[in-house]
Amino acid sequence: MAATATARTARVEARIAPDALAVVRRAAELQGRSVSDFLVAAALKDAQRTIEDAQIIRLSVQDQERFAALLLNPPPLAPAMKRALKARQRLLDGAK
Repeated sequence: MAATATARTARVEARIAPDALAVVRRAAELQGRSVSDFLVAAALKDAQRTIEDAQIIRLSVQDQERFAALLLNPPPLAPAMKRALKARQRLLDGAK
């Protein structure tokens, strides 16, 4: 992940165990980054992955095929759904 040229305007503080800090320092050193830059990049990467995991639905090939088949050939509407659609249409017609 490339460092951005945007100005930093917020400060975040966290407590970290000394042994964990040693690992972070070593990793940052291996990447040629400061500890701060390393932590920001790692946090951003994890945050983006977390958001992606929450927003993207992953389906197996079998589930994808079933989903597509149901879109192409939907099952008949349940009686309650038919009544709901009729009620909706009456509401829309009455709003004109």
